[in-house]
Amino acid sequence: MALRSFSPAASARSVHPSLTAASLLPSRTGSIRAPGNIHGGNISLGKHMSSLSSSSNYVRPQEGANAFFSSHLVSRNSKRRARVLRCATIEEIEAEKSVIEKDAKERMDKTIETVRASFNAVRTGRANPSMLDRVEVEYYGSPVSLKSIAQISTPDGSTLLVQPYDKSSLKAVEKAIVSSDIGLTPNNDGEVIRLSIPQLTSERRKELSKVVAKLTEEGKVAVRNIRRDAIKAYEKLEKEKKLSEDNVKDLSSDLQKVTDKYMKKIETIQKQKEKELLSV
Repeated sequence: MALRSFSPAASARSVHPSLTAASLLPSRTGSIRAPGNIHGGNISLGKHMSSLSSSSNYVRPQEGANAFFSSHLVSRNSKRRARVLRCATIEEIEAEKSVIEKDAKERMDKTIETVRASFNAVRTGRANPSMLDRVEVEYYGSPVSLKSIAQISTPDGSTLLVQPYDKSSLKAVEKAIVSSDIGLTPNNDGEVIRLSIPQLTSERRKELSKVVAKLTEEGKVAVRNIRRDAIKAYEKLEKEKKLSEDNVKDLSSDLQKVTDKYMKKIETIQKQKEKELLSV
């Protein structure tokens, strides 16, 4: 048996024999045009809804396909646009750098102060008031810095003179000096406390040089740790998609320059202290 070719109009007529392809097109009023002998030329949508919906699948299949593929492409394009990352502006990068680098510099400055204070506590052959910077006195039940409750002076190159503002604290000051690690014996005459600085032997100078070297390395390690924390802060911003990998590399390079600067500061302080230890 021969196969008939598919015809949209024929399929439509199979649903309603009196309908043609042209009669299925919508009129300006929104209704469907039909032959004039059916309700005056119009067919109610409610009456023939199932028939018309079936025939429309054959008469206008392209409309449904276009709707499907266009909505699918819009959905895919929307998802693709959602994955597009906005690059940080130069202003935003500089702002992030300023905050992180400022914090790093402040911490490095404190490290320099700590190293300097540690060096000052290392006794040399000459009297220096800073030798007592780390001595704390139990004053009215609270630990306070010795230099905050007493005047410290150097009448000569080998003597420290400690004069408390409150004479009743003499005993407490004497006790604090004895229990400290400065290695000096106080002489309390009831008015002031004198500390004689003995000359250092060659062996003692070498030992103190090792102490200074150790303090120097501790300071450098502290600076490196600060640099590490700053780089971690940059990398966190990279994970949050606020900075790119290239941004992090550039900022880390700038941070390394800052770190090198503070390393040189520590080395300069170390050389000054070693010079004091070697001088007679």
